[in-house]
Amino acid sequence: MVIIGGGFAGIGLAIRLRQQGIDDFVIVERAADLGGTWRDNRYPGCACDVQSSLYSFSFAPNPSWSRTFSPQAEIWEYLRACARTFDIERHFVFGQIVTSAHWDAATQQWVVTSATHQWRASILIAANGALSDPVVPSIAGLESFGGRVFHSAQWPHDIDLRNQRVAVIGTGASAIQFVPAIQPLVQQLHLFQRTPPWIMPRRDHAIPHWRRALYRAVPATQRAERALLYAMREVMYLPFRHRWVARLAERAARRHLAAQVANPTLRAKLTPAYTLGCKRILLSDDYFPALTQSNVELVTTAVSRIGHDGIVDADGTLRPVDTIIFGTGFRPTEPPLAPHIVGRDGQSLAAAWQGSPRAYMGTTVAGFPNLFLLMGPNTGLGHSSVILMVEAQIEYVLAVLAHMNARSAGAVEPTRVAQTAYVAWLDARLAPTVWNSGGCRSWYLDESGRNAALWPDRVGAFRRTVTRLHPRDYHLSPRVAPNMPHV
Repeated sequence: MVIIGGGFAGIGLAIRLRQQGIDDFVIVERAADLGGTWRDNRYPGCACDVQSSLYSFSFAPNPSWSRTFSPQAEIWEYLRACARTFDIERHFVFGQIVTSAHWDAATQQWVVTSATHQWRASILIAANGALSDPVVPSIAGLESFGGRVFHSAQWPHDIDLRNQRVAVIGTGASAIQFVPAIQPLVQQLHLFQRTPPWIMPRRDHAIPHWRRALYRAVPATQRAERALLYAMREVMYLPFRHRWVARLAERAARRHLAAQVANPTLRAKLTPAYTLGCKRILLSDDYFPALTQSNVELVTTAVSRIGHDGIVDADGTLRPVDTIIFGTGFRPTEPPLAPHIVGRDGQSLAAAWQGSPRAYMGTTVAGFPNLFLLMGPNTGLGHSSVILMVEAQIEYVLAVLAHMNARSAGAVEPTRVAQTAYVAWLDARLAPTVWNSGGCRSWYLDESGRNAALWPDRVGAFRRTVTRLHPRDYHLSPRVAPNMPHV
């Protein structure tokens, strides 16, 4: 097998393969180290927005988390520790950007190519993640700016923002973490907000030493905490489907805003006009207080252009700045590998999808034999840990491979009928949710306006869905190349 990507999904699959006695695989990683998004995102204040005990592998609990919501460095080290503990470091090939992957029907192999390497494998796993390539909007004059410009996912290690005039464009999940972290350092911070997010209290705190010692001495206590967090998070799905629950949650968010922002004008600018949950719900205890400080200006007029010395808004006001930071997120509905993966009929994933990613069980695609997508279309969540979804997908992959091997098949893919029916069922389930009808435009929606990112139900429902293997939904091809070369 070839696994593309060495983040949570790739590492999790590799561990489960080793546990199944399978070790004929490589993990092709474009960077010089493993870790995925938790390696790349090193901005100040970077941390998870799901509790640590739930944002980790079920088969690799970590009793040493320092906080309820673990910071980036600890999550990255956790992934490194998992790679060491389960002996998968030797499977990595670093510094390799996949430039093409095409299906060779004659040998029933994927031919995967980078600038310097080529691999042939019977199975291809795309585990490169949905939040791996940052988006920088096209703004007139950006190339003429004389200061530093970067995306929060590409935070320079040598940047010193002390006494700088800084502009932040974007108010998403990353911005609400790094804005409070840099606010005390900078001379002036101009925060350009297009749409205010709904923000709920975070209630993060340090995990006391006695509790960590208890986790180590009695692992069942941490498993019980994980089970409780899982149940609580499943309840948090309700606002996305039931408007009356969303209105209750909105009241809590408004109280949180009112308690932290006394100025009515500023509070009005920070109050969303769309239904809670339509865009990603964010968690923070320090974002609102940071915006009330004297060196922060919230700008709600659009950016018109960027000059050599600063940013000009739609009203013509020039704000001189030394540094511009983009907190403008990612584009999960346009996977960067999709144009380079070519299936059975010579068609790329991008061409097959035509701007709207679709996959059976979010994992396999008709016309692309022996290809599996981890964190593929409609496997994202708005309420719980995506690691739970990844683990369910991994077990689905193992089940399909077992089904394939039991019948001595050389290739497997979903039938088009099964995939079409599955996607239609998904779309029907998504139609009444707040994501599709909440009155906002979000990164959940693709070019056609379809929700191609999120799973429309609880995590438990996804697990039950992918656990039931329906043999009639798969097309199996007899094995034509019994002596497959090793990867």
